[in-house]
Amino acid sequence: MAAKKEAAPKKAAAKKAVKKAAPTKSAAPTAAAKPAAKKSAAARNSQSILEGHGSFTPYVEKKGEEYMNSRMHDHFRAILNNWKKELMEEVDRTMHHMQDEAANFPDPNDRASQESEFAMELRTRDRERKLLKKIGESLDLIDEGEYGYCESCGVEIGVRRLEARPTATLCIDCKTLDEIREKQRV
Repeated sequence: MAAKKEAAPKKAAAKKAVKKAAPTKSAAPTAAAKPAAKKSAAARNSQSILEGHGSFTPYVEKKGEEYMNSRMHDHFRAILNNWKKELMEEVDRTMHHMQDEAANFPDPNDRASQESEFAMELRTRDRERKLLKKIGESLDLIDEGEYGYCESCGVEIGVRRLEARPTATLCIDCKTLDEIREKQRV
């Protein structure tokens, strides 16, 4: 029995030695281990839209605080203005990128690749242009004192929903019904 107790630690030590000596999967270079290819400008821009409207400190509601008071208006005005500023910087960056990178490549494939990249950037900018319009409308609603209320039923949209999507004009229930109707039309 004593021999079995001594053999167990020796076997465990032997297994550790074998594991250390054996080459690991991470030692061999793989496609996953290689550095990722540089993203195109259009892919970075699309990602910036998906990331939302920058970083901000979530609004902390006080007990008994009135919905959409001046503090909340200031909070959402700051979020919307920051988001608008970021989008405008992207527009400027795209304009400079297209001016600087525009080249008349002799190879048709290179020209097609460049035109495809530019088309993707322009499509992204068009989506952002529409978003800038919605941001402007939301800022107007704040000035009018109507921001934060559902345009369909008049219920409070909610602070967290507005922080997730500051341009929201429908409460979650009305938006869900709207999406169901949209699916039925298609």
